[in-house]
Formats: sequence, structure tokens, C-alpha cells
Amino acid sequence: MKKTGRDAKELKNFALGEAQTTYSQTYSPEVLEAFDNKNPGKIAWTTFICTEFTSLCPKTGQPDFAKVFINYIADKKMVESKSLKLYLFSFRNHGDFHEDCIQTICDDLVKLMKPKYIEVVGEFTPRGGIAIFPYASYACKDKFYQDLWKKRLSEFAPGKYGMELSKLY
Repeated sequence: MKKTGRDAKELKNFALGEAQTTYSQTYSPEVLEAFDNKNPGKIAWTTFICTEFTSLCPKTGQPDFAKVFINYIADKKMVESKSLKLYLFSFRNHGDFHEDCIQTICDDLVKLMKPKYIEVVGEFTPRGGIAIFPYASYACKDKFYQDLWKKRLSEFAPGKYGMELSKLY
């Protein structure tokens, strides 16, 4: 019989559910937590959509706002959603260009999970009349995921791997 749910031993090292949630005021990749994927032999997409991502322009200090889409196919580990929320919040006072923020998120998640495939897309709201849509991705060495990476990268266009917000709510 297949086991369902998680037992207390599997959850003991997670901070989720604590009475007091601490929000870091500086970039904090150490808040990211991963858990074991119960189905590492399967191919399944997981998508996170952060509709309220903020960071700071490194030159002006003005806030930048974006929707961030994280699409991945897990291997042995998956990212815990509350830790991801706290991690993304930690960019709030972080001064970096849009492209660097999205690449950093991708790199940090690759380091944490070592997924089969991941892509991170930022849809930054226009400032000065220009919207920026950076894209970062990674694929493990397996030919299937390398081919997927090449296809998704070559077909990327603004809005291609995002979602209409009307479908989200």
C-alpha cells in the first residue's frame, strides 16, 4: 500500500507553521527549504506565480514591481512554498537589475533542488515606458531536458510562459 501524507519526522526541520514569521529585510537565500519529492521518477511540472515581487533599482533606489513565474520539473527535491515566499520577499530591499534578480532566483533554486528542469520568468511593470521580461533557465544533462531547454529558450517571448492573471483568480 502506498504511503500518503507526511509524518512528523519528515516535517521536524521545517520552520513552516511557526507562530512568528520573520521577514528578512535583506536578500536571504538561506531561508529556502526543500523537501523530498515522493515521485522522483515521474515528470511533473510545478509552477509558482508570485504576483507581488518587488526589488529596488540599484541606481535610483526606486521600487520595481513584477510577476515572477517559476516553472520546474523536480528530481529528488522540491522547494517548500512558504520558504519560497519568504525568499522572494527578501528581494524587497535588494538593489539589483531585473535580469540579475531573475538569474539569481534561478541559480538559488538550482542550488537548492537540483531540478531536472527549471525556468524563471519576470514580467516587470513598465517604468519610464519600458517593460522588461527577463528569462533564466537550467536543465540537467539528460538529453530529454537539454532538448526541452533548447526548445523553450528558442521559443521564449514576452508572455509565452506566464499566465493571464484572469486565469489565476
